[in-house]
Amino acid sequence: MIISASRATDIPAYYSDWFVNRLKEGFVIRKNPFNQKPYKISFDNMRVIVFWTKNPVPLLPKLDWFDRHFPNYYFQYTLNDYPRNIEPRVLEFQKRIETFIRLSERIGKEKVIWRFDPLLLTDKINLEQLLMKIENIANQLQGYTDKLVFSFADIENYRKVRNNLKRTAINYKNFTREEMLSAAKGIAEILRNKKIKAATCAEAIDLSSFGILHNKCIDDELMIKLFPYDKKLMNFLGVKKNEKDIFVREFDAGKLKDKGQRKECGCVKSKDIGSYNTCPSMCSYCYAVSNEKIVLKNYDKINKNI
Repeated sequence: MIISASRATDIPAYYSDWFVNRLKEGFVIRKNPFNQKPYKISFDNMRVIVFWTKNPVPLLPKLDWFDRHFPNYYFQYTLNDYPRNIEPRVLEFQKRIETFIRLSERIGKEKVIWRFDPLLLTDKINLEQLLMKIENIANQLQGYTDKLVFSFADIENYRKVRNNLKRTAINYKNFTREEMLSAAKGIAEILRNKKIKAATCAEAIDLSSFGILHNKCIDDELMIKLFPYDKKLMNFLGVKKNEKDIFVREFDAGKLKDKGQRKECGCVKSKDIGSYNTCPSMCSYCYAVSNEKIVLKNYDKINKNI
């Protein structure tokens, strides 16, 4: 019912033509990232597409086509402000701001979720500087999004991330609990009068005292708000309207949790159609890339066979 496009790579930035062609064909073949066995994902029952991107520019001219054929979609738009040694191939910062605003004006602010993800401390970026970066972006995105989603860089649990940071000579620093709380307090203060809510992605720490809740990036509640006219989707999500024309749950929403994600992840179940080692952005903190030569080889192969 729900397609994630994609946690593993930036499909809007690098593979939008490929994705449109796969949608026209009605299916995609994906390899299991753990055992490399191929399996088919059909789009026959697809009701929602969740786009994950740092650069939706190549997809923007195709939105009219999506509106005609697959109108239920929204964006998780990662907009950080890190130096080039951390994010070497993303668009220039101000162009990303302008693109965010352009997308928001095109499809509505509720469909464009801002991610500053992950929060990363280094020997050259302390917590105060990190909060200044967030505030600068928040000032420019005020009125163009309803939500900020963030996470704290999880480095020790990802060997690929450690290797990437080492390869690019990034001297990272793990967040302490106290620094997490300070970051949350600072973010809450920054957003207080901007009508932007904050939420964490796959974090165990409770920040509710700052008004920061646990997020669902693949979000059933948002889908109910955005696409209530889609009866098949509403049935899948287990909701129906009562006599007061208010949506109510027919079963526990916990049944929809995506068990293939981390324990702290709040997402409902979806099918991700991306593959590891295919994102040329090569961000140093990314767990989905490990070898630049392999990434570029895969990129060329996919785009030659769209």
